[in-house]
Amino acid sequence: MSATTTTPPTTRASLLLRKPPRRRGDWLKHVLLTAFLLLMVYPLIWMIVSSLKPGNLILSQPGIIPSEVSFDNYRDGWGALGTPFSTFFLNSLIVTVGSIVGNLVSCSLAAYALARLQFRGRRIYFGITLASVMLPLHVLVVPQYIFFSQLELLNTYYPLLIPKFLATDAFFTFLMVQFIRTIPRELDQAAAIDGAGPFRTFWSVILPLMKPALVTTTVFTFIWTWNDFFTPLIYLTSTEVYTAPVALNTMVNAETQSGVGPLFAMSLLSLVPVLFFFVVAQKYLIRGIATTGLK
Repeated sequence: MSATTTTPPTTRASLLLRKPPRRRGDWLKHVLLTAFLLLMVYPLIWMIVSSLKPGNLILSQPGIIPSEVSFDNYRDGWGALGTPFSTFFLNSLIVTVGSIVGNLVSCSLAAYALARLQFRGRRIYFGITLASVMLPLHVLVVPQYIFFSQLELLNTYYPLLIPKFLATDAFFTFLMVQFIRTIPRELDQAAAIDGAGPFRTFWSVILPLMKPALVTTTVFTFIWTWNDFFTPLIYLTSTEVYTAPVALNTMVNAETQSGVGPLFAMSLLSLVPVLFFFVVAQKYLIRGIATTGLK
């Protein structure tokens, strides 16, 4: 009588947990991705190195290994326009924070109305909202400029902030509508049984559950507003109210004797808030997009 051989449990478990051998194509894929990453990061590295070079060596020695390191570009660029660059950072922060608050308030209310409330023409209004997403911004520049000019609001932050409180960023309204539709309507019905009206239901039930969509709106609004150059250029005419992108453009046009070194230095400082904000809120951004039907 022959005894049957069985595989020991430990050996069987090790076979199940053993990783498959790497194929040659996997190594090639990683090499190509690393090369592509270096290609994309090289301009940023070059700008960082150039900001630390003396002005006469930026173009004469274009490599990424500087022969001489100097912080004069940061000192010269900080006051190149006669106004400390901190003023432009503060102006950008005011516009950015105001835009974030405006989008969160107006877009969330508009999204709740389009997703939950029943009123005549709701689908038509939602269709208009979707159509406005495909409308280029430049089409509205002339009528909006005439409108704010007649109100004598030019060279102020009001033309940049008022549209944000009117839910003009239809993309975020659509984002929140899609998210609210995933919330069970039974919660609304339970709130109505307890005597809550539409606004109380929105404030106490819907809004706390919209955190991923609100964070996504905050991140995108911060990045887009902080880097926005076209809209502030149209409405802002005084140096004291310039945002950082407009101030950088003024440094290019000024053709100061300090050269491009201060421009690189101030451009690098302007990127720091965006990079820091994106790194901090990255996990919330991915979670918000994944839960709003856009994956």
